[in-house]
Amino acid sequence: MPTKYDLAIIGSGGGAFAAAIRATTLGKSVVMIERGTLGGTCVNTGCVPSKALIAAADARHAAADASDRFPGIATTTDPVDMPALIGGKQALVESLRGEKYADVAESYGWAIRRGDAAFAGGPDAPVLEVTAIDGAVATIEADHYLVATGSRPWAPPIDGLDEAGYLTSTTAMELTEVPESLLVLGGGYVALEQAQLFARLGSKVTLLVRSRLASKEEPEVSKALQEVFADEGIRVVRRAVPTRVSRDVGGEVVVTADVSGGSQEFSADQVLVALGRRPVTDGLDLDAVGVKTGDAGEVVVTDRLRSSNPRVWAAGDVTGHPEFVYVAAHHGTLVAENAFADAERSIDYARLPRVTFTGPAIGAVGMTEKQVLAAGIRCDCRVLPLHHVARALVNRDTRGFIKIVVNADTSEILGLTAVTKDAGELAAAGVHVLGKTVAEVADEWAPYLTMAEGIRIAAKSFTTDISLLSCCA
Repeated sequence: MPTKYDLAIIGSGGGAFAAAIRATTLGKSVVMIERGTLGGTCVNTGCVPSKALIAAADARHAAADASDRFPGIATTTDPVDMPALIGGKQALVESLRGEKYADVAESYGWAIRRGDAAFAGGPDAPVLEVTAIDGAVATIEADHYLVATGSRPWAPPIDGLDEAGYLTSTTAMELTEVPESLLVLGGGYVALEQAQLFARLGSKVTLLVRSRLASKEEPEVSKALQEVFADEGIRVVRRAVPTRVSRDVGGEVVVTADVSGGSQEFSADQVLVALGRRPVTDGLDLDAVGVKTGDAGEVVVTDRLRSSNPRVWAAGDVTGHPEFVYVAAHHGTLVAENAFADAERSIDYARLPRVTFTGPAIGAVGMTEKQVLAAGIRCDCRVLPLHHVARALVNRDTRGFIKIVVNADTSEILGLTAVTKDAGELAAAGVHVLGKTVAEVADEWAPYLTMAEGIRIAAKSFTTDISLLSCCA
């Protein structure tokens, strides 16, 4: 195999593949170096497996809940066959890894090297030294390098945590038994999804949260999710800061936490730490080629994703930017075009949609009310309860809302947030709503009996008493 390429990529996830595909279509030679499993976080330990299990848990919950929601429907649920469930999840992961990663790489024809990559050669002449499993070392030279090594679950230095042992979002999805009880530390999207997932599979779940649920989103989101979790038997303890973890004589995990100024103990069969992720840059020797990193280890990049070394770029979670696979993929394409097509493209997150796959889900795009006010913009907003949306009524599930945030001086829509079934679809629609006025959106077509119709109704609520509207007017 050659040792000189146009682009050398460390990692094989979404950002890496997007860059390799675009660079190859531009006629450039590419080599990809992977030390672990091909495909990165999303297909192996992130999006695909977690959403597959969430969908399964949602199906079980729907069966248990159907008798209460729909008159005339009687259903029952049996205990979960966890090995079968995990086996099905893994089969899906392996299928997609083959179809969307291994087969794609083979079709485009770029080289894949297995081993640990580290930079060498100095800032002016960077090279990669790749150490294979058998210890053999190969030197790879490229015109440009892309660091796309992703992130991993992070646990803070809590006294006794390592000794007691804990689950992460990765290891929790490998369990072969449903824990009878589970403590979840965290209040972000991973903690919320995992807490509800295991509760719906049959665990008794307690969530310890430092501030509030989904603290980066609108406060109405926290309130709605708190009520949903209470209905589903998930205990939420707010203002809880874990200080110590241990195991008692019976093998249960005991978490001691400061709760509103006092100390409390919480015990369960397992504890899942979902307090964030950290970029994976250890062992890359970035200092050797003058690549600067931040406090969390992230590669510091410009808005064009170039590092402090002009021949080294970074994409995806390793940059510390929003941790979504579609962000990583966008990064990868942008890097290839900036490096090889003189595109000079920059990153803009103003219309970036975000989704948390709880049930009901959280979907949002644009600015929150707090962000609008912090920017010095006069704000107007409306929160539409779902009992005004016919789709929610026929679903027999009116938990949640749709909120629109507007520039009060121009009526321009600056942000949209929804808590509802399929909220991600509303966030996707919201990408195209931002920048329009509420009057424009209120006058747009919207198909009846869809959740997306709720966006139009929410826009109408700025000028109309929607309680006086008929069902489709």
